[in-house]
Amino acid sequence: MSGTGYFQLLRENKPFRRLFTADMISYIGDWFTVIALFILAGEATDNSPLAIAGVLVTRSFGMALCDPFSGMFADRYSRKGLMMLSNFISLFALVSVVSFDLLDNLFSYYFLAFIMVLAKSLFDPAEFSYLPKICSNDELITANALGSGGWSVALGIGAGIGGLTISEFGITTALWIDCSTFLFSIILISTLPPGGPDNPVKGRLTPKSAFSEIISGWKYIRSEPAIGRVVFAKGMWASGGGAQVFLLILIGMETSFGELAAGIGLLFMIRGFGSGFGPIIAKPLMEKTNFLPYLLGVSVGISGIFYVLVAYLQWTDILLVFVFCAHASSGVNWVYSTTMLQVRSGDEWRGRVAGTDYLVITFTMGCSALAAALILENNLLELREVIALSAIIQIIIGIGWILFASPKEKKYFNNYINTSV
Repeated sequence: MSGTGYFQLLRENKPFRRLFTADMISYIGDWFTVIALFILAGEATDNSPLAIAGVLVTRSFGMALCDPFSGMFADRYSRKGLMMLSNFISLFALVSVVSFDLLDNLFSYYFLAFIMVLAKSLFDPAEFSYLPKICSNDELITANALGSGGWSVALGIGAGIGGLTISEFGITTALWIDCSTFLFSIILISTLPPGGPDNPVKGRLTPKSAFSEIISGWKYIRSEPAIGRVVFAKGMWASGGGAQVFLLILIGMETSFGELAAGIGLLFMIRGFGSGFGPIIAKPLMEKTNFLPYLLGVSVGISGIFYVLVAYLQWTDILLVFVFCAHASSGVNWVYSTTMLQVRSGDEWRGRVAGTDYLVITFTMGCSALAAALILENNLLELREVIALSAIIQIIIGIGWILFASPKEKKYFNNYINTSV
């Protein structure tokens, strides 16, 4: 699909370069706060799996609740403005929490997690819809791979350095660092050009009109099978991936990779680097039309296979390799599905398509993490058995895509090629 190189895109596309830099800065800071919340929840409850998972579940269900409305906003209001507003809400929330010392119980940790994802839910559909306005179709695979790589490297740097910062200087310092990253991001995004929507939804926004616009978006997705299939792609990974992200915290507690915060930070760093480098390495595959119908299912299945290895092999340094490879494969699923949705959706629907896409993954991640936590909390299975179960779910769903969805995707690409000739 795309012959644009990574450095070429960064060098020649100034708006994308600024957006990419703003993302990198705020993403790094995000993980200072996320790691801090995991640690605080654990300390408050004697490392209860359910309490720790509560941070992830709050983030996932909170975002799922907001995503349909955020997607609707991205088809109605300035996408650039929504990205700036998102960062401002996060900045205000963190400054308030740190200045008034409001983090003092489990509820306050969950509430901060919810406010942060509420802001994040405004950002994601707006950016999803904004990107095709500053990148051509030929640049989108490269732009999304770079974006995923940037997010993942930032996750790795933020989780790794954030864990070390918390260990050495405490949680308050980590939160102030996150505050500064949101401020820099706001300044950079303010320099971007307008990015739509070109034909915004008009009329006064009321609860009735909001739900009507959301439902209209779902009807549009249902009427376009090529979009309807792909909008569930990230959810396929999240069926086991939500549990796996939570289980990485517990794995970090049982390994000997350093102090608690540093050990968890290291595993999340490896997860991040995998998610980022996977799409960059696999970009040639995402340009081979004959392989594309199978890619989403194969990537989910491979992710599951590596977590089977995590479940059954000894947790030495080789664990880091398995986690890297599993999330490298999941990153391919993320980048390719995102690009296909951007290309296949009309601009006036793009925000609501993005909102639905994020709704599916965040809701599925929340259910997956909650189920894993409940299983462990009630001693129904051991940690390694839950890891294996999450992996088997991914493998089965990946095979299901190959058997049932790939033939329809193959037909879609054949029609696309024939109409392009």
